[in-house]
Amino acid sequence: MVSKNQIKLITSLQQKKYRQAEDLFLAEGVKVVQELLQSNFELLHLYSIQSDFEEVAESKKTLISEGDLKKISALNTANSCLALFKIPKARETKQTGLILALDDIRDPGNLGTIIRLCDWFGIEQLVCSTTTVDLYNPKVVQASMGSISRVNVNYLDLNSFLKNSSIPVFGTFMVGKNIYTENLPQEGIIVMGNEANGISESIEQIISERLTIPRFGKLKQTESLNVATATAIILSEFRRNS
Repeated sequence: MVSKNQIKLITSLQQKKYRQAEDLFLAEGVKVVQELLQSNFELLHLYSIQSDFEEVAESKKTLISEGDLKKISALNTANSCLALFKIPKARETKQTGLILALDDIRDPGNLGTIIRLCDWFGIEQLVCSTTTVDLYNPKVVQASMGSISRVNVNYLDLNSFLKNSSIPVFGTFMVGKNIYTENLPQEGIIVMGNEANGISESIEQIISERLTIPRFGKLKQTESLNVATATAIILSEFRRNS
């Protein structure tokens, strides 16, 4: 059974200010929870409707009803388990290899998918503007499917970071050099912009190389690509060239 105080704590973690105050975040679903249990993330407590997760100490897990799980879940349709993890301290970003930078990404699903893409393509470092959606938003955690444990994510002053960069800075735009014909390096920072407005003007001034994904449709009337879809194409081309 889940107490009223536990329900209050868990549901409060759906908001960023309480996650920061408690240094905790929640993860839901067997796949996501298992991925995080196998990582360096520290489990605070696990709530499940099934007698599973034998690797978790009895003192750190509670068997609950489906009704109680619905009360604490951040999902529209509750999964079979929910776990609370401690938020680890962010590691310093090193300017080596390929780094992905996000300028004001607002959609949690997009950020979670982009983190998963970083994991897939071996991008170990992701830097985000301070206006980008929180890494530990439950929807981000869900969409990342455990990849948050394998990608180093930092929130920082993106302008300052890029201005002081010792490696080339690439930006993605509607007009730029064709990503499919460019000779792309193994080292650099790739900037992806806001879903509605693209890369901000202040960041655009710092970009040293403008890249675009060309449209092949006959009418060429498609306004833009989803930022996560565009990220997949861009990262794939950088890795193919390297």
